[in-house]
Amino acid sequence: MTERSMRMVTTQGRQAARGAYDRETVLRRCVDAFNEHGYEATSMGMLSKVLGISKSGIYHHVSSKEEILEVASDRALAALEGVRTECEAMSAQATGEVVWSAVLEHLLRETVRLAVEERPYVALLLRLRGNSPVETAALERRRELTRYTEDLMVKAAAAGELSPAVNPRLQARLQLGMVNSVVEWFTVEGEVGVGELQDNVVEMVFRGISAR
Repeated sequence: MTERSMRMVTTQGRQAARGAYDRETVLRRCVDAFNEHGYEATSMGMLSKVLGISKSGIYHHVSSKEEILEVASDRALAALEGVRTECEAMSAQATGEVVWSAVLEHLLRETVRLAVEERPYVALLLRLRGNSPVETAALERRRELTRYTEDLMVKAAAAGELSPAVNPRLQARLQLGMVNSVVEWFTVEGEVGVGELQDNVVEMVFRGISAR
């Protein structure tokens, strides 16, 4: 084989490596690796081995490991922020007094759904610790969502829709902790479906598990 032919084969191989995955697949496989090994511990070399392509094949889709993290965390946050927008629309469009517990129920149901449907991305978001500007920005957006949930709970309590024994801000964080735990144990292949999971979360939050 001539030197020119070898160069052509090498070039074709690189092009094939780049074309083996689209950007979405590269992102998902990298996020899976981050969740398995930890973001800090996962190098571009490790991602190259996971994907079975060269580093340059990865750089064809993204500019850096940090860009992967930014895109992945934004995906989870944008979906969650979309739920908040829906809740804001519900309260704005209410013809009478807003039933805040109904808005809160919608928030819980949709957050549970996203924890299942966007599990790898939500799991990665929940594991961020603020070790870089990208992580810090993502954590601030997540805190805003927490504050919104707390505010909903406070409004529901003020409207007399919750037991006076409930600390609304504490209850909001307990609820979010319960929903966030879904990414660690729930599997769509199990006996329980997403709808039943949502129903159980709502039942526990608003009515508890007592038989009274």
